[in-house]
Amino acid sequence: MALIQSSTDLGSELKVALVTGAGSGIGKTIAIALLNNGYSVVLAGRRLDALNETVAAAGQNGVNALAVSADVSDPASVKALFSHVQAHFGRLDLLFNNAGIFTPSVSLEEVEYANWKASVDVNLTGAFLCTQEAFRIMKVQQPGGGRIINNGSISAHAPRPNSVAYSATKHAITGLTKATSLDGRKYNIACGQIDIGNAATDMTERMGKGILQASGAIAMEPRMSVEHVAQAVLYMAGLPLEANVQFMTVMATNMPFVGRG
Repeated sequence: MALIQSSTDLGSELKVALVTGAGSGIGKTIAIALLNNGYSVVLAGRRLDALNETVAAAGQNGVNALAVSADVSDPASVKALFSHVQAHFGRLDLLFNNAGIFTPSVSLEEVEYANWKASVDVNLTGAFLCTQEAFRIMKVQQPGGGRIINNGSISAHAPRPNSVAYSATKHAITGLTKATSLDGRKYNIACGQIDIGNAATDMTERMGKGILQASGAIAMEPRMSVEHVAQAVLYMAGLPLEANVQFMTVMATNMPFVGRG
């Protein structure tokens, strides 16, 4: 049974969004941005206390939030999460597949199977399970349809050294995005992907201290405000369903991605 923290005054007239991994980093920023821009938002994550901190950070707009403790790698937990969405709001307009993990940075031959499996279970299978449940709601609700946005990564295009598990799952997210777009057409479900590079969150603090490059050198990398990511997602989410941003890359301008570093 999932743990839930909800308000007694949920805004049923608002568009309904679900954000996974909403207790920290990019997910937290996106959830707050949606709450502050006319959405009711279901915040999903493993730690209810962190989700409630996100709700509090949204101020008075937190009244339109529903925090649900959920593990996206567990099919039963995902089903329970979407049952709560259906029970509280009766529909779902937007899913932001954001939950993800980094495993220890080691060379390919030293990756432990448990860490490989954890990456696949959370980063890829979790996004698939949530997409599947979103389809089941979106295709039958009235009015029908909805939008799914997957959080890809710069690593969906070019890997960093010692990141085989994360890079493989993010490349796979691109395939999931394309297949979801195709299979969603008949239900008026749009799907796009945002690939983010060096947004300033706790997870990227190491970039400013120096990080391993493909050349073997250690170098500091520029970061950008995570608010730029929020604005990009709001744009994607705000389009009518007749239009879709299939892929968007938003990144720190001078990070080593384009060209040879």
